[in-house]
Amino acid sequence: MNLSVRTAEKRDVSKILEIVNYEIKNSTVIYDYEERTYDYQLDWYETKRRDDMPVLVAEKDEEVLGFGTFGIFRPWAAYKHSAEHSIYIHKDSRGLGIGKILMTELINAAEEKGFHTMIAGVDSSNESSIEFHKKFGFKEIGQFKEVGYKFDRWLDLTFLQLLL
Repeated sequence: MNLSVRTAEKRDVSKILEIVNYEIKNSTVIYDYEERTYDYQLDWYETKRRDDMPVLVAEKDEEVLGFGTFGIFRPWAAYKHSAEHSIYIHKDSRGLGIGKILMTELINAAEEKGFHTMIAGVDSSNESSIEFHKKFGFKEIGQFKEVGYKFDRWLDLTFLQLLL
């Protein structure tokens, strides 16, 4: 596969939005109910740029197949060395190793920016994502029971952590 990873540009926002909205509508990967608008996603992208946080896209033949990003874990000064990341792959591009490539790039970016740890919040039923993170050295730290509610059921959230 001729896959490349690059820093996202404004022109990628619509494809990122498509990926995000699919997950909102069809999965528990994102604990949200309402699809996002282009303006919302553009504001998200511009905030990431302003905060000097990476948004990376994986593409093949100029088609965005997935993206990854991170930001400060919580909005208080003492958390400034802790990053929470997200990786999303287009539904038709899963199982091709795109997530591995994006995760490697995000870990490298977090180290370069001087972060001490990376954190993942994963829906507890998403065993493949939990195992994916463990392959990169993430350790399961804990689980919050029934903190989300979507598709007429309570959702548990598992936190994983990688010390850089």
